[in-house]
Amino acid sequence: MAKEPAHPILVVDDDPGQRSLLCSFLTGQGFPVTTASSGQEALDMLAASQPGMLISDVRMPGMTGLELLGFVAERHPDLPVLLVTAYADIRDAVGAIRGGAVDYLEKPIDLDQLLQAVRRGLALPESGPAKVLLEGFQLPEGVIAQSAPMREVLREAALVAPSDTRLLITGESGTGKEVVADVVHRWSARANARFIKVNCAAIPEPLLESELFGHEKGAFTGAVARRIGHFEEADGGTLLLDEIGEMSPALQAKLLRVTQDGRFSRIGATAEIHADVRIIAATNRDLEAEVEAGRFREDLFYRLNVMEIQVPPLRERIADIMPLAQRFAAEFSKGRPRFSPGAIASMERYAWPGNVRELRNAIERAVLLARGDVILMEHLPRRVQLDPAAPETAADGAAAGTVMDEMERATILRVLKEHAYNRSETAKALGISRRTLTYRLKEYREQGYPVDQA
Repeated sequence: MAKEPAHPILVVDDDPGQRSLLCSFLTGQGFPVTTASSGQEALDMLAASQPGMLISDVRMPGMTGLELLGFVAERHPDLPVLLVTAYADIRDAVGAIRGGAVDYLEKPIDLDQLLQAVRRGLALPESGPAKVLLEGFQLPEGVIAQSAPMREVLREAALVAPSDTRLLITGESGTGKEVVADVVHRWSARANARFIKVNCAAIPEPLLESELFGHEKGAFTGAVARRIGHFEEADGGTLLLDEIGEMSPALQAKLLRVTQDGRFSRIGATAEIHADVRIIAATNRDLEAEVEAGRFREDLFYRLNVMEIQVPPLRERIADIMPLAQRFAAEFSKGRPRFSPGAIASMERYAWPGNVRELRNAIERAVLLARGDVILMEHLPRRVQLDPAAPETAADGAAAGTVMDEMERATILRVLKEHAYNRSETAKALGISRRTLTYRLKEYREQGYPVDQA
């Protein structure tokens, strides 16, 4: 197959992190990319050389994206323009389309949607998911990703890792958000620099500001010496702000400034410090709901959420349960205990509301109780066991699995049909992620079940 011709793309955004993400991603997909930090800079560049496509943020200081679109439509009417924004507004969307934009995407950008929009704007054939060769990325020791949902998480991590963009990692407590952050750091150009983790919920509010930004001697009672904060320590590296949703509004305001230009002051100091730090935030809260409730700053939310990776709960990653369990069992014992069929069936059918953290605790308990080479169902916590009163057999475990599979498939297909095959609405009604629904439907299609509207 002949190689597609190069189509230069001009990316316009006042946010360096967003520019870095789009440049890194599009370059990886084979598109030459140049960037501009303002609408006026973009117009100057267009006067010298016209690219194949322009991608612009909407809300920028000075000339907005819509204003830039107007100038482009007048001076370069054949140039396709794609607009993106963090502040979803139907009036902006209508204005963009009426102004001649080929499409309008919301942040955090879905990179597969972006790729398809770019290819449509350039009149290129539709393609599959964005290209990323995971074979070139080595997982840190102990990271388990056997399930399709976790492989998708790793694909997204590999796409975003090479850029310096800020990243928001979401998911239930105990799913492994910190592990994903570690993978992103190790796969980035900052891998040899420091990776500092801060749990915002574990540090008392009066101390958290000092932990992050440092303080001068005498800045407050007990400040007997200057302290260097984590932002300074992480200069050139990565800083993980875990449980970011627990941060107070006052501290959120100071963090906003750092996300804008990397500048801050130690407590008690007037001089500003600049630190080149990649910020990764993680939370088990729904930050959009927190924004609506007035507990989290909207501007900070959009600053942190340039790219979002959602880590699915363990109940949606069944293929990961036993590899994780085996790793934990080896960790807590001197050998490598085996799991009986009943124990395996129980663990794969339990919902694990505490996710990987709960699984780890359950295996530690089971290893202590087993005192041998085989972990039985009775060694697991009672809540995990399929039927604590019934004797276990391999056949029982297999039969239970078959029945549960059939029930799950029937339920998903029924709800899908009820929602006119709309996958987003179906996932919402089932209480699962759209990603998980997509994997299930792919399996059912391969098995011959109807999953698409006739």
